[in-house]
Parts: sequence; C-alpha cells; structure tokens
Amino acid sequence: MKKDYLILLSVILLGSSCQQQGAKSSMKAPTRVKTQVVSTNMVDNAQTYVGMVEESKATAVSFTGMGVVKRVLVREGQAVGKGQLLAEMDDTQARNLLSGAEAQMTQVNDALARYKMLHDNGSLPEVQWVEIQSKVAQAKSQLEVAKKNLADCRLVAPVSGVIGKKLIEAGETAMPSQAIVNILDISSVKVKVAVPEAEVGGINAHTPTSIQIEAINGSYQGGQIEKGVQADALTHTYDIRINVANSDRKLLPGMVANVRFLSDGSQADGGKMVPVTAVQRKSDGNLFVWTVGKDSTAHRTTVTIGQPQGNFVRVIDGLNMGDRIATEGYQKLSEGTKVVY
Repeated sequence: MKKDYLILLSVILLGSSCQQQGAKSSMKAPTRVKTQVVSTNMVDNAQTYVGMVEESKATAVSFTGMGVVKRVLVREGQAVGKGQLLAEMDDTQARNLLSGAEAQMTQVNDALARYKMLHDNGSLPEVQWVEIQSKVAQAKSQLEVAKKNLADCRLVAPVSGVIGKKLIEAGETAMPSQAIVNILDISSVKVKVAVPEAEVGGINAHTPTSIQIEAINGSYQGGQIEKGVQADALTHTYDIRINVANSDRKLLPGMVANVRFLSDGSQADGGKMVPVTAVQRKSDGNLFVWTVGKDSTAHRTTVTIGQPQGNFVRVIDGLNMGDRIATEGYQKLSEGTKVVY
C-alpha cells in the first residue's frame, strides 16, 4: 500500500513539473527587428547627402572675474530657464570688499553732514565743500562696484535652453570669460550639409527637403535653408544649414541625418513610401508588410503598391503615414509576435 502511494505521488510531481516547463517555454522572448516609419520620399532628380544636426544657438556662459568655483548646480542635458542660478564662486573676498565700501560710505556721509552745517553758516571755504562732495561721489562709485563684484559671484542663465557641456567643476579656478557651461537652444535645430560647388546652384532658401534621422527612426520635412557663400578651400563644398522644427526635443546635436534635396525639375512623390524588400507575398498572391503596433506586436497588413522608385515602392492602400513597419528580421515573425526595435 505504501509503495502504491509513493508511485502516485511521483506521477503527480512529474506532471506538475512538466506543466511548469510548458508554461516557461510558452513565454518566448520578443523578436528583435529593424523598423522604419512610413513617410513620403523624394524622387526623380533628388540628391541625397549625409549631414549632422546642430543646435540653433549656443551660448557660452562665464564669470566676469577670477575665483574658485564653489559649486555648479546644473548637469549636462538639463533644461534651464533664463535667470536660473547655474554656479557660484567663492565670495569671501567680494563680501569683505563690500563691507569696506559700506564703511567708507558711512564715513563720508557723516563728514558731509558736518561740513554742510559749516557750509550753510558760511564758515567753510568753497574748496573744502567741493572736496567733500567729490569724496562722497567716489565712495558711492566704489560701493556700486563692490556690490556688482559680489553679484558676479553668482552665475545665472542669460537665456533659456539645455545645458550642452559642463566645462568646469567645483574646486577649480575660473578665469575671466572662461566658459563654465554651454546653453543650447534646441527648440528648433539646423541640419548642416556640405554640398559640392557643382550642385549648390540648384539649392535656394525654399528648396524642399526630406530628412531621415536613423537614431530615432524619425522623418522630418526641412524648413528654410541658409546657404553659405564661402567654399571650403580643400573640399570645394559649401555649408548648407536647414532649419527644422524640434518642439518635442527629440533631435539632438550630433545626430547623423540623411538629407534629400529636390533640385530643379524634381518633385516630391507625396505618397507613402516603404522599402521594396519589406513587401512580402502571401500564398494567395496578395502582398503584405509586417506592421508593429503601439503595443510592440507584429501584424500582417495587406497592402496595394504602385511602381517601384529606386529602392522604395509607393503604397497605394493599406498603410497610414506614420505607421511603423519591420524592414529587417521579419522572417522570424508570425501574427501577434512581440518585437523589440
């Protein structure tokens, strides 16, 4: 009887173990894929260049005097507002000078009151009255300078923006006009591109541009263009800067950008463009692409396409602008697969 009981217990434990292993095996890790957001593309005579994102403005902030930095209150990447305290310098000497200037001011004001009584009674030579007035003016000037020196021990932001680089730490000696931090304005950015001299003539302030940023899988339409007028002596290229709105602060200085210019006679396709290799064919002959939902789940989406244009094809039906599709690694996908990208 006891032997039968032990056999039954072993069977139960074995079954429970198999169920646990089955549950673990059913929890598959997400499949890694490379994705791209559906966007418009430039065709015909469009020229493509590699550029780099730059801040729209950069402000180097520094102390006006020399001294030991007591503390730096900001970090790189931190957003700051105009007037915000950034750093402080040791103000011991400045406070001592202010105390001396205040004492001097008190002394000359007392002397002025005494001399005024004599001057009003006519018993004070005019030259002495002028002399005491001059001393009061000098003391007042020295007091104002002392107050400013003390105030200058506090470094405040002259503009709003984001801290780009912190160039000095607490305990180091700051020299006059030595940058402590850089404040970057990235509410809008510029994409800098070097264009050969033979092609720069086809670009003007309002030439349409399409900008792809792989670092954030983003697609942007460029704004007004600033064209340089002096060529690089070695490469014979001209610097072109394209203004791009960046209200969400996703574009950061240093990001690599692929820029497409529309030269004369070119036009924007205006359609939804996807890589040709991303389009697959079902067993029934219908075409589809793998789309990735907001919940990071892959779905097989039927599409209707037009004629290929280079490495891209226009999607006539089935996708919306801004949809995310899998462009690499989709061979491992099935309906409902969880993905990471």
